Amino acid sequence: MRVAVLSDVHGVLPALEAVLGEADVRGADLLVLTGDVAAGPMPVETIDLLVSLGDRALWVGGNADRELVEAARGQGSEFAISRWAGERLRDDQVGVLAALPARQELDLGRLGLTLFVHGTPRSDDEVVLVDSSLERWRQVLDGEPADTVVLGNTHMPFARLADRRLIVNPGSVGMPYGTDGAHWALLDSVSGAVTLRRTPLDAAEVAARLVAESGFDGIEEWVAEYVREVYSDAVALTAFARREGR
Repeated sequence: MRVAVLSDVHGVLPALEAVLGEADVRGADLLVLTGDVAAGPMPVETIDLLVSLGDRALWVGGNADRELVEAARGQGSEFAISRWAGERLRDDQVGVLAALPARQELDLGRLGLTLFVHGTPRSDDEVVLVDSSLERWRQVLDGEPADTVVLGNTHMPFARLADRRLIVNPGSVGMPYGTDGAHWALLDSVSGAVTLRRTPLDAAEVAARLVAESGFDGIEEWVAEYVREVYSDAVALTAFARREGR
């Protein structure tokens, strides 16, 4: 089995379309979506496209998915784009997000029992990083039987070992940190290979389309921060490290 992992699309439909057009994604046996699919500038269209994948897609809920449901149900959000996106979802789309599981597990051959979550096995908004300590990883993974753990949330791709357990973050399709483009990963159960992939994007074209099609009042500022520019890995790691108490 070959599994394409897509995380943190954040409603950036052009980036999602580009990744879904990749030959290795089209040829994958399964797509796993590790959360935060729609909190962004084109939420309705993004969910519709992912739902159209049917049984080819295995979903996991993220913190931003949960927040969109809350926003859709009148509970608000600290993020303006999440409030706006939640208010625009149809009832059936709210139902899709509300029903998302916190975790999925697959037996992937040489990769062993593979756990898919958004933040960590303990929480959809917990942060662990490529440079988190082994002790931190032991705490986060305590009691988990998985041989491989795939997670998202921090928008930065990496693959590392933590006490002989393989940890994979595919990075973000729609809001990458570190390098530009749409990031995803390919898992091969036969070879045990994990490949971090990057689909090149024309930032100006993506920005222009989002500005033309989104309808979000703050779209110009949003694309300036997250599409025309990309936060460096150094900036992102420093910010996230503070959430770990470092």
